[in-house]
Amino acid sequence: MGKFIFVTGGVVSGLGKGITSASLGMLMKARGFRTANIKIDPYLNYDAGTMNPYQHGEVFVLDDGGEVDLDLGNYERFLDTNLTFDHNITTGKVYSAVIEKERRGEYLGATVQVIPHITNEIKERIRRIARDYEVVVVEIGGTVGDIESMPFLEAARQMQLEEGRDNVAFVHVTYVPKLRVVGEQKTKPTQHSVKELRSLGIQPDAIVARSEDPLEEGARKKISLFTNVPEEAVVSAHDVEDTYEVPLLLEKEGLPSYLTKRLGLLEREPELDAWREMVEKYKSLSEEVEIAVVGKYVKLADSYLSIKEALKHSSVASGVKVRIRWIEAEDVEREGTALLEGVDGIIVPGGFGARGSEGKIEAIRYARENDVPFLGICFGFQLTVVEFARNVLGLEGAHSTEIDPQTPHPVVDLMPEQRGLDRLGGTMRLGAYPVKVKPGTLAHRLYGRELIYERHRHRWEVNPDYIEKFEDAGLVFSGIAGDDERRMEILELPGQTYFIATQFHPEFKSRPMNPAPVFRGLVEAAKERKFGG
Repeated sequence: MGKFIFVTGGVVSGLGKGITSASLGMLMKARGFRTANIKIDPYLNYDAGTMNPYQHGEVFVLDDGGEVDLDLGNYERFLDTNLTFDHNITTGKVYSAVIEKERRGEYLGATVQVIPHITNEIKERIRRIARDYEVVVVEIGGTVGDIESMPFLEAARQMQLEEGRDNVAFVHVTYVPKLRVVGEQKTKPTQHSVKELRSLGIQPDAIVARSEDPLEEGARKKISLFTNVPEEAVVSAHDVEDTYEVPLLLEKEGLPSYLTKRLGLLEREPELDAWREMVEKYKSLSEEVEIAVVGKYVKLADSYLSIKEALKHSSVASGVKVRIRWIEAEDVEREGTALLEGVDGIIVPGGFGARGSEGKIEAIRYARENDVPFLGICFGFQLTVVEFARNVLGLEGAHSTEIDPQTPHPVVDLMPEQRGLDRLGGTMRLGAYPVKVKPGTLAHRLYGRELIYERHRHRWEVNPDYIEKFEDAGLVFSGIAGDDERRMEILELPGQTYFIATQFHPEFKSRPMNPAPVFRGLVEAAKERKFGG
Protein backbone atom coordinates (compact mmCIF):
# COMPACT_ATOMS: atom_id res chain seq x y z
CA MET A 1 0.00 0.00 0.00
CA GLY A 2 1.29 3.47 -0.89
CA LYS A 3 1.99 6.19 1.65
CA PHE A 4 0.67 9.73 1.34
CA ILE A 5 2.14 12.99 2.62
CA PHE A 6 -0.26 15.94 2.33
CA VAL A 7 1.35 19.39 2.45
CA THR A 8 -0.92 22.27 3.46
CA GLY A 9 -0.23 25.95 4.01
CA GLY A 10 -1.36 28.54 6.49
CA VAL A 11 -1.23 32.25 7.40
CA VAL A 12 -0.26 33.65 3.98
CA SER A 13 0.35 32.38 0.47
CA GLY A 14 3.77 32.29 -1.12
CA LEU A 15 5.51 30.69 1.85
CA GLY A 16 7.16 27.98 -0.22
CA LYS A 17 4.79 25.00 -0.03
CA GLY A 18 5.91 24.06 -3.54
CA ILE A 19 9.61 24.00 -2.66
CA THR A 20 8.82 22.17 0.59
CA SER A 21 6.79 19.57 -1.31
CA ALA A 22 9.46 19.21 -4.00
CA SER A 23 12.12 18.84 -1.29
CA LEU A 24 10.15 16.16 0.56
CA GLY A 25 9.63 14.24 -2.70
CA MET A 26 13.32 14.49 -3.50
CA LEU A 27 14.35 13.35 -0.01
CA MET A 28 12.03 10.35 -0.15
CA LYS A 29 13.36 9.42 -3.59
CA ALA A 30 16.92 9.82 -2.26
CA ARG A 31 16.02 7.13 0.28
CA GLY A 32 15.21 4.73 -2.53
CA PHE A 33 11.41 5.00 -2.46
CA ARG A 34 9.47 5.25 -5.71
CA THR A 35 8.13 8.76 -5.24
CA ALA A 36 5.83 11.17 -7.08
CA ASN A 37 4.43 14.62 -6.38
CA ILE A 38 0.91 15.85 -7.05
CA LYS A 39 -0.15 19.50 -7.07
CA ILE A 40 -3.74 20.41 -6.23
CA ASP A 41 -4.79 23.84 -7.50
CA PRO A 42 -8.16 24.94 -6.11
CA TYR A 43 -8.91 27.43 -8.89
CA LEU A 44 -11.84 26.80 -11.25
CA ASN A 45 -9.69 26.91 -14.37
CA TYR A 46 -9.30 23.50 -16.00
CA ASP A 47 -5.55 24.11 -16.35
CA ALA A 48 -3.04 26.94 -16.20
CA GLY A 49 -2.94 27.43 -19.98
CA THR A 50 -5.00 30.63 -20.23
CA MET A 51 -3.69 32.31 -17.09
CA ASN A 52 -1.84 35.61 -17.17
CA PRO A 53 1.76 35.07 -15.96
CA TYR A 54 1.47 38.25 -13.89
CA GLN A 55 -1.23 36.59 -11.79
CA HIS A 56 0.06 33.04 -11.60
CA GLY A 57 3.67 32.91 -12.74
CA GLU A 58 4.83 30.89 -15.73
CA VAL A 59 2.80 28.18 -17.40
CA PHE A 60 4.89 25.02 -17.20
CA VAL A 61 4.49 22.48 -20.03
CA LEU A 62 4.88 18.72 -19.59
CA ASP A 63 5.89 16.06 -22.10
CA ASP A 64 2.25 15.06 -22.63
CA GLY A 65 1.26 18.65 -23.41
CA GLY A 66 -0.26 19.45 -20.05
CA GLU A 67 -0.18 23.16 -19.21
CA VAL A 68 0.28 23.21 -15.46
CA ASP A 69 1.25 25.15 -12.38
CA LEU A 70 4.90 26.15 -12.08
CA ASP A 71 5.29 23.98 -8.97
CA LEU A 72 5.30 20.92 -11.23
CA GLY A 73 8.44 22.39 -12.77
CA ASN A 74 9.97 22.44 -9.28
CA TYR A 75 8.91 18.82 -8.77
CA GLU A 76 10.52 17.74 -12.04
CA ARG A 77 13.74 19.59 -11.31
CA PHE A 78 14.08 18.39 -7.71
CA LEU A 79 13.14 14.76 -8.43
CA ASP A 80 14.77 14.67 -11.90
CA THR A 81 11.62 13.08 -13.29
CA ASN A 82 8.91 13.67 -15.92
CA LEU A 83 5.37 14.11 -14.66
CA THR A 84 2.03 13.96 -16.48
CA PHE A 85 -1.03 16.18 -16.73
CA ASP A 86 -2.75 13.89 -14.19
CA HIS A 87 -0.23 15.03 -11.56
CA ASN A 88 -1.97 18.44 -11.53
CA ILE A 89 -5.50 18.31 -10.08
CA THR A 90 -7.68 21.42 -10.35
CA THR A 91 -11.21 22.26 -9.26
CA GLY A 92 -12.03 22.71 -12.93
CA LYS A 93 -10.92 19.16 -13.75
CA VAL A 94 -12.77 17.65 -10.79
CA TYR A 95 -16.08 19.42 -11.35
CA SER A 96 -15.94 18.81 -15.12
CA ALA A 97 -15.49 15.08 -14.51
CA VAL A 98 -18.33 14.92 -11.97
CA ILE A 99 -20.74 16.80 -14.22
CA GLU A 100 -19.85 14.52 -17.15
CA LYS A 101 -20.56 11.47 -15.00
CA GLU A 102 -23.87 12.95 -13.87
CA ARG A 103 -24.89 13.63 -17.48
CA ARG A 104 -24.07 10.02 -18.36
CA GLY A 105 -26.23 8.78 -15.52
CA GLU A 106 -23.41 7.21 -13.57
CA TYR A 107 -24.79 8.38 -10.23
CA LEU A 108 -28.07 6.49 -10.77
CA GLY A 109 -30.32 9.43 -10.03
CA ALA A 110 -28.59 10.47 -6.81
CA THR A 111 -28.45 14.11 -5.76
CA VAL A 112 -24.90 15.08 -6.73
CA GLN A 113 -23.13 16.84 -3.87
CA VAL A 114 -19.69 17.99 -2.76
CA ILE A 115 -19.67 15.11 -0.29
CA PRO A 116 -19.40 12.37 -1.42
CA HIS A 117 -19.23 12.95 -5.19
CA ILE A 118 -16.65 15.75 -5.44
CA THR A 119 -14.47 14.35 -2.65
CA ASN A 120 -14.67 10.85 -4.16
CA GLU A 121 -13.48 12.20 -7.51
CA ILE A 122 -10.53 13.93 -5.80
CA LYS A 123 -9.55 10.76 -3.92
CA GLU A 124 -9.89 8.65 -7.06
CA ARG A 125 -7.51 10.94 -8.96
CA ILE A 126 -4.92 10.85 -6.17
CA ARG A 127 -5.11 7.07 -5.85
CA ARG A 128 -4.86 6.58 -9.60
CA ILE A 129 -1.41 8.21 -9.52
CA ALA A 130 -0.43 6.39 -6.32
CA ARG A 131 -0.76 2.92 -7.86
CA ASP A 132 2.73 3.17 -9.34
CA TYR A 133 4.51 4.66 -6.31
CA GLU A 134 5.48 3.89 -2.73
CA VAL A 135 5.30 7.51 -1.54
CA VAL A 136 3.12 10.29 -2.96
CA VAL A 137 3.55 13.90 -1.79
CA VAL A 138 0.34 15.88 -2.36
CA GLU A 139 0.53 19.67 -2.15
CA ILE A 140 -2.83 21.35 -1.54
CA GLY A 141 -2.62 24.85 -2.99
CA GLY A 142 -3.99 27.96 -1.34
CA THR A 143 -4.22 28.66 2.38
CA VAL A 144 -6.19 26.76 5.02
CA GLY A 145 -9.45 28.67 5.45
CA ASP A 146 -9.87 29.47 1.75
CA ILE A 147 -13.31 28.36 0.61
CA GLU A 148 -11.84 26.94 -2.63
CA SER A 149 -9.61 24.51 -0.73
CA MET A 150 -12.32 23.01 1.48
CA PRO A 151 -13.28 20.01 -0.71
CA PHE A 152 -9.63 19.02 -1.13
CA LEU A 153 -8.89 19.23 2.60
CA GLU A 154 -12.01 17.19 3.30
CA ALA A 155 -10.90 14.58 0.74
CA ALA A 156 -7.49 14.43 2.45
CA ARG A 157 -9.16 13.99 5.86
CA GLN A 158 -11.25 11.15 4.46
CA MET A 159 -8.18 9.49 2.96
CA GLN A 160 -6.49 9.27 6.34
CA LEU A 161 -9.61 7.59 7.72
CA GLU A 162 -9.86 5.18 4.78
CA GLU A 163 -6.18 4.40 4.24
CA GLY A 164 -5.31 4.29 7.93
CA ARG A 165 -3.32 6.75 9.99
CA ASP A 166 -0.10 4.80 9.40
CA ASN A 167 -0.39 5.51 5.68
CA VAL A 168 -1.26 9.23 5.63
CA ALA A 169 0.70 12.10 7.18
CA PHE A 170 0.05 15.84 7.17
CA VAL A 171 2.76 18.51 6.97
CA HIS A 172 1.64 22.09 7.58
CA VAL A 173 3.78 24.97 6.27
CA THR A 174 3.27 28.13 8.26
CA TYR A 175 4.83 31.51 8.95
CA VAL A 176 6.64 32.68 12.08
CA PRO A 177 7.21 36.44 11.84
CA LYS A 178 9.67 38.41 13.91
CA LEU A 179 8.45 41.86 14.80
CA ARG A 180 11.16 44.50 14.94
CA VAL A 181 9.39 46.29 17.79
CA VAL A 182 9.81 43.38 20.20
CA GLY A 183 12.56 41.38 18.46
CA GLU A 184 10.79 38.13 19.19
CA GLN A 185 9.49 35.38 16.91
CA LYS A 186 5.70 35.27 17.14
CA THR A 187 3.92 31.90 17.10
CA LYS A 188 0.32 33.14 17.26
CA PRO A 189 -0.25 33.05 13.46
CA THR A 190 0.88 29.40 13.47
CA GLN A 191 -1.37 28.60 16.41
CA HIS A 192 -4.42 30.07 14.70
CA SER A 193 -3.59 28.38 11.40
CA VAL A 194 -3.34 24.96 13.03
CA LYS A 195 -6.54 25.65 14.98
CA GLU A 196 -8.27 26.27 11.64
CA LEU A 197 -6.84 23.05 10.22
CA ARG A 198 -7.90 21.04 13.26
CA SER A 199 -11.42 22.44 12.99
CA LEU A 200 -11.56 20.68 9.62
CA GLY A 201 -10.65 17.38 11.24
CA ILE A 202 -6.96 17.38 10.36
CA GLN A 203 -4.22 17.18 12.98
CA PRO A 204 -0.85 18.04 11.42
CA ASP A 205 1.95 15.56 12.07
CA ALA A 206 4.69 18.09 11.39
CA ILE A 207 5.05 21.86 11.20
CA VAL A 208 7.44 23.50 8.74
CA ALA A 209 8.01 26.93 10.24
CA ARG A 210 9.00 29.50 7.63
CA SER A 211 10.93 32.42 9.04
CA GLU A 212 13.68 34.83 8.11
CA ASP A 213 16.01 33.53 10.83
CA PRO A 214 16.41 30.04 12.30
CA LEU A 215 13.53 29.07 14.57
CA GLU A 216 14.32 29.87 18.20
CA GLU A 217 14.00 27.02 20.71
CA GLY A 218 11.43 28.95 22.71
CA ALA A 219 9.27 29.37 19.63
CA ARG A 220 9.69 25.71 18.71
CA LYS A 221 8.55 24.58 22.19
CA LYS A 222 5.58 26.95 22.13
CA ILE A 223 4.46 25.79 18.68
CA SER A 224 4.74 22.17 19.80
CA LEU A 225 2.70 22.78 22.94
CA PHE A 226 -0.12 24.71 21.27
CA THR A 227 -0.41 22.57 18.12
CA ASN A 228 -0.02 19.12 19.69
CA VAL A 229 2.95 18.36 17.42
CA PRO A 230 6.13 16.77 18.88
CA GLU A 231 9.06 19.16 19.16
CA GLU A 232 11.14 17.02 16.82
CA ALA A 233 8.45 17.52 14.16
CA VAL A 234 8.47 21.33 14.41
CA VAL A 235 11.21 22.15 11.93
CA SER A 236 12.89 25.40 11.02
CA ALA A 237 12.69 26.38 7.36
CA HIS A 238 14.46 29.72 7.57
CA ASP A 239 15.56 31.73 4.56
CA VAL A 240 18.49 30.30 2.62
CA GLU A 241 20.63 31.66 -0.18
CA ASP A 242 19.21 29.32 -2.81
CA THR A 243 16.11 27.12 -3.03
CA TYR A 244 18.24 24.05 -3.81
CA GLU A 245 19.51 24.27 -0.23
CA VAL A 246 16.03 23.55 1.17
CA PRO A 247 16.22 19.72 0.90
CA LEU A 248 19.54 19.81 2.79
CA LEU A 249 18.01 22.07 5.44
CA LEU A 250 14.98 19.80 5.93
CA GLU A 251 17.27 16.76 6.06
CA LYS A 252 19.39 18.44 8.73
CA GLU A 253 16.23 19.28 10.69
CA GLY A 254 15.22 15.61 10.58
CA LEU A 255 11.84 16.00 8.87
CA PRO A 256 12.17 13.17 6.31
CA SER A 257 13.45 10.76 8.97
CA TYR A 258 10.53 11.68 11.22
CA LEU A 259 8.02 11.14 8.41
CA THR A 260 9.65 7.86 7.42
CA LYS A 261 9.21 6.61 10.98
CA ARG A 262 5.71 8.08 11.25
CA LEU A 263 4.59 6.20 8.10
CA GLY A 264 6.24 2.94 9.08
CA LEU A 265 8.74 3.01 6.24
CA LEU A 266 12.19 1.48 6.44
CA GLU A 267 14.67 4.25 7.21
CA ARG A 268 17.54 4.36 4.73
CA GLU A 269 20.54 6.63 4.38
CA PRO A 270 19.69 9.17 1.65
CA GLU A 271 21.93 9.56 -1.41
CA LEU A 272 22.58 13.30 -1.24
CA ASP A 273 26.29 13.65 -2.07
CA ALA A 274 25.79 14.78 -5.66
CA TRP A 275 23.08 17.26 -4.65
CA ARG A 276 25.20 18.65 -1.82
CA GLU A 277 28.17 19.03 -4.17
CA MET A 278 26.00 20.88 -6.70
CA VAL A 279 24.72 23.31 -4.05
CA GLU A 280 28.20 23.98 -2.65
CA LYS A 281 29.64 24.53 -6.12
CA TYR A 282 26.95 27.07 -6.97
CA LYS A 283 27.47 28.96 -3.70
CA SER A 284 31.24 29.04 -4.22
CA LEU A 285 31.16 30.59 -7.71
CA SER A 286 32.97 33.92 -7.76
CA GLU A 287 33.18 34.92 -11.42
CA GLU A 288 29.98 36.43 -12.77
CA VAL A 289 28.44 37.19 -16.14
CA GLU A 290 25.37 39.29 -16.81
CA ILE A 291 22.65 38.07 -19.16
CA ALA A 292 19.70 40.23 -20.16
CA VAL A 293 16.22 38.73 -20.36
CA VAL A 294 14.09 40.97 -22.57
CA GLY A 295 10.47 40.05 -21.92
CA LYS A 296 6.99 41.39 -21.36
CA TYR A 297 6.37 39.94 -17.87
CA VAL A 298 9.68 40.80 -16.20
CA LYS A 299 8.04 42.67 -13.29
CA LEU A 300 7.19 39.23 -11.90
CA ALA A 301 10.31 37.08 -12.10
CA ASP A 302 8.26 33.88 -11.57
CA SER A 303 6.87 34.48 -15.07
CA TYR A 304 10.22 33.17 -16.31
CA LEU A 305 11.00 30.81 -13.45
CA SER A 306 12.26 27.93 -15.63
CA ILE A 307 14.59 30.30 -17.51
CA LYS A 308 16.04 31.48 -14.19
CA GLU A 309 16.56 27.88 -13.13
CA ALA A 310 18.08 26.82 -16.47
CA LEU A 311 20.61 29.64 -16.14
CA LYS A 312 21.38 28.51 -12.59
CA HIS A 313 21.93 24.92 -13.79
CA SER A 314 24.23 26.24 -16.51
CA SER A 315 26.12 28.33 -13.96
CA VAL A 316 27.11 25.20 -12.05
CA ALA A 317 28.13 23.36 -15.23
CA SER A 318 30.08 26.32 -16.64
CA GLY A 319 31.72 27.51 -13.43
CA VAL A 320 30.41 31.07 -13.58
CA LYS A 321 27.46 32.67 -11.80
CA VAL A 322 24.78 34.36 -13.91
CA ARG A 323 23.33 37.67 -12.86
CA ILE A 324 20.12 38.42 -14.76
CA ARG A 325 19.37 41.91 -16.01
CA TRP A 326 15.57 41.98 -16.35
CA ILE A 327 14.53 44.34 -19.15
CA GLU A 328 10.96 45.21 -20.05
CA ALA A 329 10.59 44.96 -23.84
CA GLU A 330 8.42 48.08 -23.92
CA ASP A 331 11.23 50.00 -22.22
CA VAL A 332 13.50 49.07 -25.14
CA GLU A 333 10.88 50.54 -27.48
CA ARG A 334 10.84 53.79 -25.49
CA GLU A 335 14.48 54.13 -24.44
CA GLY A 336 16.39 52.18 -27.07
CA THR A 337 19.04 49.46 -26.90
CA ALA A 338 21.26 51.45 -24.53
CA LEU A 339 19.49 49.36 -21.88
CA LEU A 340 21.44 46.36 -23.22
CA GLU A 341 24.89 47.87 -23.14
CA GLY A 342 27.46 45.93 -21.17
CA VAL A 343 25.60 42.62 -20.97
CA ASP A 344 27.43 39.40 -21.79
CA GLY A 345 24.43 37.64 -23.31
CA ILE A 346 20.81 38.21 -24.30
CA ILE A 347 17.71 36.03 -24.05
CA VAL A 348 14.43 36.85 -25.76
CA PRO A 349 11.92 34.42 -24.20
CA GLY A 350 8.45 33.22 -25.19
CA GLY A 351 5.19 35.11 -24.91
CA PHE A 352 2.02 35.90 -26.77
CA GLY A 353 0.64 39.12 -28.23
CA ALA A 354 1.87 42.35 -29.74
CA ARG A 355 2.86 44.21 -26.57
CA GLY A 356 6.62 44.64 -26.46
CA SER A 357 7.25 42.76 -29.72
CA GLU A 358 9.09 45.67 -31.38
CA GLY A 359 11.34 46.01 -28.34
CA LYS A 360 12.19 42.33 -28.56
CA ILE A 361 13.00 42.71 -32.26
CA GLU A 362 15.34 45.59 -31.45
CA ALA A 363 17.07 43.48 -28.79
CA ILE A 364 17.58 40.69 -31.33
CA ARG A 365 19.01 43.16 -33.83
CA TYR A 366 21.35 44.53 -31.16
CA ALA A 367 22.61 41.02 -30.38
CA ARG A 368 23.15 40.18 -34.05
CA GLU A 369 24.86 43.43 -35.04
CA ASN A 370 27.09 43.55 -31.95
CA ASP A 371 27.85 39.82 -31.82
CA VAL A 372 26.46 39.44 -28.30
CA PRO A 373 25.74 35.79 -27.40
CA PHE A 374 22.03 35.30 -28.02
CA LEU A 375 19.28 32.79 -27.33
CA GLY A 376 15.72 33.18 -28.63
CA ILE A 377 12.92 30.97 -27.34
CA CYS A 378 9.54 30.27 -28.97
CA PHE A 379 8.14 33.77 -29.70
CA GLY A 380 11.77 34.91 -29.49
CA PHE A 381 12.56 32.39 -32.26
CA GLN A 382 9.72 33.76 -34.40
CA LEU A 383 10.78 37.37 -33.87
CA THR A 384 14.35 36.43 -34.78
CA VAL A 385 12.97 35.35 -38.14
CA VAL A 386 11.11 38.67 -38.42
CA GLU A 387 14.22 40.68 -37.52
CA PHE A 388 16.32 38.85 -40.11
CA ALA A 389 13.64 39.31 -42.77
CA ARG A 390 13.43 43.04 -42.18
CA ASN A 391 17.05 43.97 -41.61
CA VAL A 392 18.99 41.42 -43.65
CA LEU A 393 16.61 40.44 -46.43
CA GLY A 394 15.17 43.97 -46.61
CA LEU A 395 11.55 42.80 -46.54
CA GLU A 396 9.90 45.97 -45.30
CA GLY A 397 6.94 45.35 -43.01
CA ALA A 398 7.76 41.67 -42.55
CA HIS A 399 6.03 40.27 -39.50
CA SER A 400 4.13 37.42 -37.91
CA THR A 401 0.45 37.25 -38.80
CA GLU A 402 -0.21 36.85 -35.08
CA ILE A 403 0.80 40.49 -34.65
CA ASP A 404 0.01 41.92 -38.10
CA PRO A 405 -2.53 39.87 -40.08
CA GLN A 406 -2.10 42.27 -43.05
CA THR A 407 1.70 42.15 -43.25
CA PRO A 408 3.01 42.16 -46.85
CA HIS A 409 5.59 39.53 -45.85
CA PRO A 410 4.06 36.92 -43.50
CA VAL A 411 7.38 35.26 -42.64
CA VAL A 412 5.74 33.71 -39.59
CA ASP A 413 2.26 32.33 -40.14
CA LEU A 414 -0.20 29.61 -39.21
CA MET A 415 -0.03 26.38 -41.13
CA PRO A 416 -2.99 25.97 -43.54
CA GLU A 417 -4.60 23.28 -41.40
CA GLN A 418 -4.52 25.55 -38.33
CA ARG A 419 -6.57 28.36 -39.83
CA GLY A 420 -10.21 28.72 -38.93
CA LEU A 421 -9.92 27.09 -35.50
CA ASP A 422 -11.12 29.63 -32.96
CA ARG A 423 -11.16 27.72 -29.68
CA LEU A 424 -8.38 29.10 -27.50
CA GLY A 425 -5.60 26.54 -27.49
CA GLY A 426 -7.14 24.53 -30.31
CA THR A 427 -4.28 25.22 -32.68
CA MET A 428 -1.50 24.89 -30.12
CA ARG A 429 1.46 22.57 -30.60
CA LEU A 430 1.86 21.39 -27.02
CA GLY A 431 4.24 18.97 -25.34
CA ALA A 432 7.28 16.97 -26.41
CA TYR A 433 7.87 16.47 -30.15
CA PRO A 434 10.84 15.03 -32.01
CA VAL A 435 13.36 17.44 -33.55
CA LYS A 436 15.90 16.36 -36.17
CA VAL A 437 19.23 18.14 -35.74
CA LYS A 438 21.50 18.70 -38.73
CA PRO A 439 25.08 17.36 -38.37
CA GLY A 440 27.89 19.89 -38.49
CA THR A 441 25.83 22.69 -36.89
CA LEU A 442 26.08 24.52 -33.59
CA ALA A 443 22.89 22.77 -32.47
CA HIS A 444 24.45 19.37 -33.16
CA ARG A 445 27.59 20.29 -31.20
CA LEU A 446 25.42 21.36 -28.28
CA TYR A 447 23.12 18.34 -28.21
CA GLY A 448 25.51 15.72 -29.56
CA ARG A 449 22.60 13.89 -31.19
CA GLU A 450 20.63 13.97 -34.42
CA LEU A 451 17.26 13.37 -32.76
CA ILE A 452 16.04 15.18 -29.65
CA TYR A 453 12.66 15.58 -27.94
CA GLU A 454 11.75 19.02 -26.66
CA ARG A 455 8.62 20.65 -25.25
CA HIS A 456 6.56 23.08 -27.33
CA ARG A 457 3.91 25.70 -26.63
CA HIS A 458 3.13 27.73 -29.72
CA ARG A 459 0.81 28.17 -32.71
CA TRP A 460 2.73 30.14 -35.34
CA GLU A 461 5.46 28.69 -37.54
CA VAL A 462 8.13 29.91 -39.97
CA ASN A 463 6.37 30.32 -43.30
CA PRO A 464 7.78 27.58 -45.60
CA ASP A 465 7.50 29.95 -48.59
CA TYR A 466 10.38 32.07 -47.20
CA ILE A 467 12.77 29.37 -46.00
CA GLU A 468 14.88 29.31 -49.18
CA LYS A 469 15.31 33.10 -49.04
CA PHE A 470 16.52 32.91 -45.43
CA GLU A 471 18.98 30.13 -46.16
CA ASP A 472 20.35 31.89 -49.22
CA ALA A 473 21.10 34.89 -46.98
CA GLY A 474 23.07 32.77 -44.49
CA LEU A 475 20.50 31.82 -41.87
CA VAL A 476 20.74 28.11 -41.02
CA PHE A 477 17.75 26.10 -39.88
CA SER A 478 19.69 23.49 -37.97
CA GLY A 479 16.66 21.71 -36.53
CA ILE A 480 13.42 20.65 -38.20
CA ALA A 481 10.41 18.83 -36.82
CA GLY A 482 10.78 15.07 -36.87
CA ASP A 483 7.06 14.58 -37.46
CA ASP A 484 6.48 17.34 -40.04
CA GLU A 485 9.44 18.64 -42.03
CA ARG A 486 7.61 21.85 -42.95
CA ARG A 487 8.19 23.08 -39.40
CA MET A 488 11.48 24.79 -38.54
CA GLU A 489 12.65 24.17 -34.98
CA ILE A 490 16.15 25.64 -34.52
CA LEU A 491 17.92 28.49 -36.31
CA GLU A 492 21.45 29.79 -36.02
CA LEU A 493 23.84 32.27 -37.61
CA PRO A 494 27.23 30.61 -38.29
CA GLY A 495 29.11 33.92 -38.52
CA GLN A 496 28.28 34.87 -34.93
CA THR A 497 30.01 33.85 -31.70
CA TYR A 498 26.79 32.35 -30.37
CA PHE A 499 23.46 33.06 -32.02
CA ILE A 500 20.74 30.42 -31.76
CA ALA A 501 16.98 30.32 -31.36
CA THR A 502 14.53 27.48 -30.76
CA GLN A 503 10.85 27.13 -31.51
CA PHE A 504 10.56 24.89 -28.45
CA HIS A 505 11.11 25.69 -24.76
CA PRO A 506 14.41 24.06 -23.70
CA GLU A 507 14.13 25.49 -20.19
CA PHE A 508 11.32 23.06 -19.32
CA LYS A 509 13.65 20.05 -19.48
CA SER A 510 16.67 21.61 -17.79
CA ARG A 511 17.78 19.92 -14.56
CA PRO A 512 20.17 21.01 -11.77
CA MET A 513 22.81 18.46 -12.81
CA ASN A 514 21.87 18.27 -16.48
CA PRO A 515 21.37 21.78 -17.88
CA ALA A 516 19.60 22.43 -21.17
CA PRO A 517 22.33 22.42 -23.85
CA VAL A 518 21.39 25.75 -25.46
CA PHE A 519 21.41 27.50 -22.07
CA ARG A 520 24.75 25.99 -21.13
CA GLY A 521 26.12 27.06 -24.51
CA LEU A 522 24.89 30.62 -23.94
CA VAL A 523 26.47 30.85 -20.49
CA GLU A 524 29.78 29.44 -21.74
CA ALA A 525 29.78 31.90 -24.66
CA ALA A 526 29.05 34.76 -22.25
CA LYS A 527 31.88 33.59 -20.00
CA GLU A 528 34.30 33.46 -22.93
CA ARG A 529 33.18 36.92 -24.09
CA LYS A 530 33.86 38.41 -20.67
CA PHE A 531 36.89 36.49 -19.47
CA GLY A 532 38.37 35.07 -22.67
CA GLY A 533 39.31 31.47 -23.43
